[in-house]
Amino acid sequence: MTRQKILITGASSGLGAGMARQFAAKGRDLALCARRTDRLDELKDELTQQYPGITVAVAELDVNDHEQVPKVFAELSDTLGGLDRIIVNAGIGKGAPLGSGKLWANKATIETNLVAGLVQIETALEMFKQAGSGHLVLISSVLGAKGVPGVKAAYAASKAGIRSLGESLRAEYRSGPIKVSVIEPGYIESEMTAKSASTLFMVDNQTGVNALVGAIEREPGRAAVPWWPWAPMVQLMRVLPPPLMKYFA
Repeated sequence: MTRQKILITGASSGLGAGMARQFAAKGRDLALCARRTDRLDELKDELTQQYPGITVAVAELDVNDHEQVPKVFAELSDTLGGLDRIIVNAGIGKGAPLGSGKLWANKATIETNLVAGLVQIETALEMFKQAGSGHLVLISSVLGAKGVPGVKAAYAASKAGIRSLGESLRAEYRSGPIKVSVIEPGYIESEMTAKSASTLFMVDNQTGVNALVGAIEREPGRAAVPWWPWAPMVQLMRVLPPPLMKYFA
């Protein structure tokens, strides 16, 4: 099934912008939202000039403003004439070791990645139920497979929460009409990973986004990307002694 009308949150940079470019090249219509509207406007101009046959709608959205999420999603849906796929991508990578006195950083990560993610999920499900179908894509992380010590503890927990929500939904909608995919990127070059101390199996943005979009198009229940080495690596991470997870931090 071709999902022609796609909404992406956190689309102003990194993986979100990369996915937008990939889907635009496939001729899809896009609804892009993020906090940084200047970047969204630049991306819209780029895509509409390069692919004049598609529609690109943009809107400012801070996903932590929970009341705005359904309003912005509805406005973008109206502009595109509906939505076939919603990609819950917006997130941050702030963090500090638990107990280090930097609660604000860990709290911000949990609120943005998990709580705001839940708000987006609830909104998307309501829209898809009304439409009778849809594809919900949750961008988790390979770090959601296991607790990680140090600065990424809260980040890993937030992505584990997103993965768990996705698994619950896959069970609930196993017979449709809504498809749910949990995508777990490994280390892909972006603004977020630029601040990471770990470069374990890091791939360039283009390679990573190609794998990400390819997985989304297949609509799996769950997928680690790029498949090599991260699909087997995730299985290994689950059985590693916790202290060894420091190498992924």
